[in-house]
Amino acid sequence: MSVAGSEQDLAPVLASVTGVEGWMTDAQARRLWDAARRVAPGGQIVEIGSFRGRSTIILAKAAPETVALTAIDPHGGGDRGPNEYDPDAPRGDADHETFHANLRDAGVDARVRHVRRPSAAALGEVAGEIDLLYIDGAHRYRFAKPDIEHWGTRVAPGGSMLIHDAYSAVGVMLAQMRLLFTGSGFRYIGRAGSLAEYRRENMDVRGRVANGLAQAAALPYFVRNCVVKLALVARLRPLARLLGEHGHWPY
Repeated sequence: MSVAGSEQDLAPVLASVTGVEGWMTDAQARRLWDAARRVAPGGQIVEIGSFRGRSTIILAKAAPETVALTAIDPHGGGDRGPNEYDPDAPRGDADHETFHANLRDAGVDARVRHVRRPSAAALGEVAGEIDLLYIDGAHRYRFAKPDIEHWGTRVAPGGSMLIHDAYSAVGVMLAQMRLLFTGSGFRYIGRAGSLAEYRRENMDVRGRVANGLAQAAALPYFVRNCVVKLALVARLRPLARLLGEHGHWPY
């Protein structure tokens, strides 16, 4: 399918999720959409971190009908957005109900298997290799590292791994640097803002060096995002605007 055709198909889906709360730019949705379109019939997609279903709907609408799609999110009311870390059961139950309501409204609830468990406890819930892994779970290092490390090993050769809040959340960035900057199993393909894309393949020493340098080239963007966050916390909104943000947390 041509790029133009893909974007044309995506446009009404983007319009339909405008009211679905979440943190994903249109450019990031396009990258996720294109990755899901590439999954062959009979393949498997796993999403870690669904919140209220914005990205889940994009994946479900893009993937061929015979692709299995599992969404993993405990909906515990914590780790649901900037500075929202602590569990809150009533808020989590509201997220859970809204998630399924949004999927029903989009006509995809029946094709999405939701595992309401933390990602570390859900490893045994998914069988076989994964063709597309989308990681947007808890962003602290102690959670982000196991998601990349343990779920990443499940990605099939040639499969894709996309990580949201890459080059933005400190914990995710540290996990990337520890596992992916010098690793030999995932080639960096590029990014749309803070959504980084990798392909599962083995690299020799030269390939690993080039791969590390390609990822390191985006570190100024990470520094920029950190400065924006500090500016917003300090209520220095003119500085955040100068750096291209307009009053919201960079994502």
